[in-house]
Amino acid sequence: MQTLKIELGHARYSITIGPRLLENRALIESQIPFNDCLIVTDTTVAPLYLAKLRGALGEREVSECILPAGERHKTLQTAGRVFDALVGKKLNRDATVLALGGGVVGDIAGFAAACYQRGIAYAQIPTTMLAQVDSSVGGKTGVNHSGGKNLIGAFHQPCAVITDIDTLSTLPDRELSAGLAEVIKYGCIWDPLLIDWLEANLEKLKARDQEALTYAIRRSCEIKATVVAQDERELGLRAILNFGHTFGHAIEAATAYETYLHGEAVGLGMLMASDLSLRLGLIDAAARNRIYALVQRAGLPTESPRMGAERALELIRMDKKVLAGAVRLVLLEKLGRGVVTSNYPQDALQTTLSEHFS
Repeated sequence: MQTLKIELGHARYSITIGPRLLENRALIESQIPFNDCLIVTDTTVAPLYLAKLRGALGEREVSECILPAGERHKTLQTAGRVFDALVGKKLNRDATVLALGGGVVGDIAGFAAACYQRGIAYAQIPTTMLAQVDSSVGGKTGVNHSGGKNLIGAFHQPCAVITDIDTLSTLPDRELSAGLAEVIKYGCIWDPLLIDWLEANLEKLKARDQEALTYAIRRSCEIKATVVAQDERELGLRAILNFGHTFGHAIEAATAYETYLHGEAVGLGMLMASDLSLRLGLIDAAARNRIYALVQRAGLPTESPRMGAERALELIRMDKKVLAGAVRLVLLEKLGRGVVTSNYPQDALQTTLSEHFS
């Protein structure tokens, strides 16, 4: 069991990583405050892990809210089901919401906790690779809108993150690959040594080697924690965590959140951002090719949907990173150093979009 500490001044919490944590009653009792709990999970995760978590919560008053699974259900309507459960059980401000599931469950449950009675505690208990390496950490919560991804949400830090790597044993291969996209992202924007490590250990990760998984999860969380500690509300530095996401969110919206998993869309977005970085002379072809090779080896798609450059640009302009009408993109100054910029030739962006979407 390994523990990371998140320090944000107004909020402090631990990320605990290891096997069999859902069975560790002492850990659960120490990390989850208060007595009344609402477990929010989905129809995929509930049959696998809901009973185990309830057993670790001991004598507390525990309620549950089981949501439909899938990104297309990440809506205000689904969040309303969580509010209904909180109100129906007459839970007060001393209750805790437990998000047991992947990124969709974590975002919805966190958003509901941020809004209910103007904010109650919640804990992240991520069960997918993507949630364990990325979305469970940092306090971003929200739901999608037909106009774009995560347009409705709040910053609300969890009281704890409990990452049981044993839950990855039931994760489909496609979902594991989607999570690896975020690990690759961290290497691209922050840590070139992580790129080296991934090139040497990607097959171990795909084979679910516990030591390799633990390292990838811990290192990803360390990087995200470092960035979030400096810029919690994404006013500057934190935006580099969106490498590949602006393009990826456009892909998700264009395909109604049904064709691509989030990590798959991010993987495609990283390829576009890498191509644009190369086109602008920021990185060389060797760096771009290393990123392509890792995305492909991770089992992620490399062909974008042919929705047309104009439709792609329309959706990109709806992204949250647009300021004063300018599309801010995360590009690479070099492998291991991301930069947020709106200072690039529009024709270079247009050419990149045409190559990938037309």
